[in-house]
Amino acid sequence: QVQLVESGGGLVQAGGSLRLSCAASGLTFSRNVMGWFRQAPGKEREFVAAITRGGSSTYYADSVKGRFTISRDNAKNTVYLQMNSLKPEDTAVYYCTARPILPGMYTQMGAWDGYWGQGTQVTVSS
Repeated sequence: QVQLVESGGGLVQAGGSLRLSCAASGLTFSRNVMGWFRQAPGKEREFVAAITRGGSSTYYADSVKGRFTISRDNAKNTVYLQMNSLKPEDTAVYYCTARPILPGMYTQMGAWDGYWGQGTQVTVSS
């Protein structure tokens, strides 16, 4: 069965960095667009970043543009999210998601009707 397993979360001070990983199995990774979403307590899950199958195109939420970088290694079936200059408002559970084709409304959680991981907690202290 398909599994997406996130890792790399933790507690970091504001201004610090973390790199999240999402290891995929049970699907042809290189044929899937990958995305990262996050959900803070009491808030809806929101789009963070996405990357196309070959990695040639990336998309970011305005709130993370210039600070976060999404990348992928198709040989390792893994997508990454490098997070720099972290802020307390970046605190959330981060989820990765996979879909064969980038949805038209890719910033909308409901458009990602493929697979989701269980999430990894990121906490940024001030």
